Amino acid sequence: MVNIDDFVKRLETVLDYYGLNASAFADKIGVQRSSMSHLLSGRNKPSLDFVMKILEVFPDVDLYWILIGRGVFPKSNEQTVQEVQQTSAPILQNQHQSTDLFSTIKVNAEEKTETKKIPNPKNANFDLEDDEIEKIVLFYKNGTFKAYAP
Repeated sequence: MVNIDDFVKRLETVLDYYGLNASAFADKIGVQRSSMSHLLSGRNKPSLDFVMKILEVFPDVDLYWILIGRGVFPKSNEQTVQEVQQTSAPILQNQHQSTDLFSTIKVNAEEKTETKKIPNPKNANFDLEDDEIEKIVLFYKNGTFKAYAP
Protein backbone atom coordinates (compact mmCIF):
# COMPACT_ATOMS: atom_id res chain seq x y z
CA MET A 1 0.00 0.00 0.00
CA VAL A 2 1.32 3.43 -0.93
CA ASN A 3 1.89 5.78 1.99
CA ILE A 4 0.57 9.08 0.64
CA ASP A 5 2.87 11.28 2.77
CA ASP A 6 5.97 9.41 1.62
CA PHE A 7 4.76 9.45 -1.99
CA VAL A 8 4.32 13.24 -1.81
CA LYS A 9 7.85 13.64 -0.41
CA ARG A 10 9.26 11.59 -3.28
CA LEU A 11 7.17 13.54 -5.80
CA GLU A 12 8.53 16.79 -4.35
CA THR A 13 12.04 15.36 -4.78
CA VAL A 14 11.27 14.81 -8.47
CA LEU A 15 9.95 18.37 -8.79
CA ASP A 16 13.10 19.78 -7.18
CA TYR A 17 15.38 17.60 -9.31
CA TYR A 18 13.84 18.85 -12.56
CA GLY A 19 13.38 22.42 -11.28
CA LEU A 20 9.62 22.43 -11.87
CA ASN A 21 6.78 23.83 -9.84
CA ALA A 22 3.55 21.87 -9.41
CA SER A 23 1.76 23.65 -12.27
CA ALA A 24 4.59 23.12 -14.77
CA PHE A 25 4.90 19.47 -13.71
CA ALA A 26 1.14 18.92 -14.16
CA ASP A 27 1.27 20.51 -17.62
CA LYS A 28 4.31 18.43 -18.60
CA ILE A 29 2.73 15.07 -17.69
CA GLY A 30 -0.71 16.07 -19.01
CA VAL A 31 -2.84 16.17 -15.86
CA GLN A 32 -5.00 18.95 -14.49
CA ARG A 33 -3.27 21.38 -12.17
CA SER A 34 -5.98 20.84 -9.57
CA SER A 35 -5.19 17.11 -9.54
CA MET A 36 -1.58 17.90 -8.75
CA SER A 37 -2.62 20.34 -6.03
CA HIS A 38 -4.97 17.82 -4.42
CA LEU A 39 -2.29 15.16 -4.52
CA LEU A 40 0.40 17.37 -2.96
CA SER A 41 -1.97 18.45 -0.20
CA GLY A 42 -2.76 14.83 0.65
CA ARG A 43 -6.42 15.14 -0.28
CA ASN A 44 -6.21 12.57 -3.09
CA LYS A 45 -4.12 9.47 -3.65
CA PRO A 46 -2.19 9.00 -6.89
CA SER A 47 -3.98 7.01 -9.57
CA LEU A 48 -2.24 4.40 -11.69
CA ASP A 49 -2.72 6.69 -14.70
CA PHE A 50 -0.97 9.54 -12.84
CA VAL A 51 2.01 7.34 -11.92
CA MET A 52 2.29 5.93 -15.45
CA LYS A 53 2.33 9.45 -16.93
CA ILE A 54 5.22 10.36 -14.62
CA LEU A 55 7.16 7.29 -15.76
CA GLU A 56 6.50 8.03 -19.44
CA VAL A 57 7.64 11.65 -19.29
CA PHE A 58 10.47 11.22 -16.76
CA PRO A 59 12.36 7.98 -17.50
CA ASP A 60 14.78 8.62 -14.60
CA VAL A 61 11.94 7.92 -12.14
CA ASP A 62 11.84 4.29 -11.02
CA LEU A 63 8.40 2.74 -10.48
CA TYR A 64 9.26 1.11 -7.16
CA TRP A 65 11.03 4.21 -5.91
CA ILE A 66 8.12 6.56 -6.61
CA LEU A 67 5.56 4.15 -5.14
CA ILE A 68 7.27 2.66 -2.10
CA GLY A 69 10.71 4.22 -1.85
CA ARG A 70 12.65 1.11 -2.91
CA GLY A 71 15.44 1.80 -5.37
CA VAL A 72 17.18 4.99 -6.37
CA PHE A 73 16.38 8.33 -7.95
CA PRO A 74 17.46 9.16 -10.56
CA LYS A 75 17.72 5.59 -11.72
CA SER A 76 20.93 4.67 -13.47
CA ASN A 77 21.36 2.64 -16.63
CA GLU A 78 23.54 0.13 -14.76
CA GLN A 79 21.20 -0.16 -11.82
CA THR A 80 22.34 -2.68 -9.23
CA VAL A 81 20.25 -4.55 -6.70
CA GLN A 82 19.54 -2.19 -3.84
CA GLU A 83 19.33 -2.85 -0.14
CA VAL A 84 15.74 -2.36 0.99
CA GLN A 85 15.59 0.59 3.31
CA GLN A 86 12.62 1.11 5.58
CA THR A 87 12.81 4.90 5.75
CA SER A 88 10.42 7.53 4.54
CA ALA A 89 13.27 9.74 3.28
CA PRO A 90 13.99 9.62 -0.45
CA ILE A 91 16.86 7.38 -1.41
CA LEU A 92 19.23 9.28 -3.62
CA GLN A 93 21.78 7.63 -5.89
CA ASN A 94 24.78 8.51 -3.73
CA GLN A 95 23.16 7.05 -0.59
CA HIS A 96 22.51 3.46 -1.72
CA GLN A 97 24.45 0.31 -0.97
CA SER A 98 24.45 -2.57 -3.37
CA THR A 99 24.10 -6.16 -2.29
CA ASP A 100 24.46 -9.37 -4.22
CA LEU A 101 21.33 -11.46 -3.74
CA PHE A 102 22.80 -14.40 -5.59
CA SER A 103 25.96 -14.88 -3.60
CA THR A 104 26.22 -18.13 -1.74
CA ILE A 105 25.81 -18.29 1.98
CA LYS A 106 28.16 -20.60 3.82
CA VAL A 107 26.34 -23.02 6.06
CA ASN A 108 27.82 -24.10 9.35
CA ALA A 109 28.22 -27.88 9.17
CA GLU A 110 27.56 -28.15 12.89
CA GLU A 111 23.99 -26.87 12.58
CA LYS A 112 21.56 -29.57 13.57
CA THR A 113 18.87 -30.67 11.19
CA GLU A 114 15.94 -32.89 12.00
CA THR A 115 14.75 -35.62 9.71
CA LYS A 116 11.21 -36.86 10.11
CA LYS A 117 9.64 -39.66 8.16
CA ILE A 118 6.24 -38.63 6.90
CA PRO A 119 3.61 -41.05 5.67
CA ASN A 120 3.15 -41.32 1.92
CA PRO A 121 0.79 -38.67 0.64
CA LYS A 122 -2.53 -39.73 -0.81
CA ASN A 123 -1.52 -38.30 -4.17
CA ALA A 124 0.02 -41.10 -6.24
CA ASN A 125 2.16 -38.60 -8.22
CA PHE A 126 4.63 -38.39 -5.35
CA ASP A 127 6.90 -41.33 -4.68
CA LEU A 128 8.99 -40.05 -1.78
CA GLU A 129 10.71 -43.31 -0.91
CA ASP A 130 12.81 -43.36 -4.10
CA ASP A 131 13.76 -39.66 -3.97
CA GLU A 132 16.56 -38.12 -1.98
CA ILE A 133 16.66 -34.49 -0.97
CA GLU A 134 19.55 -32.70 -2.60
CA LYS A 135 19.14 -29.23 -1.12
CA ILE A 136 16.70 -27.19 0.96
CA VAL A 137 16.59 -23.46 0.31
CA LEU A 138 14.82 -20.97 2.59
CA PHE A 139 13.95 -17.61 1.06
CA TYR A 140 13.41 -14.64 3.38
CA LYS A 141 11.31 -11.56 2.71
CA ASN A 142 14.37 -9.29 2.91
CA GLY A 143 15.81 -10.94 -0.23
CA THR A 144 18.32 -13.22 1.47
CA PHE A 145 18.35 -17.00 1.55
CA LYS A 146 19.98 -19.95 3.26
CA ALA A 147 20.81 -23.22 1.56
CA TYR A 148 21.08 -26.50 3.46
CA ALA A 149 22.50 -29.70 1.99
CA PRO A 150 21.70 -32.87 4.00
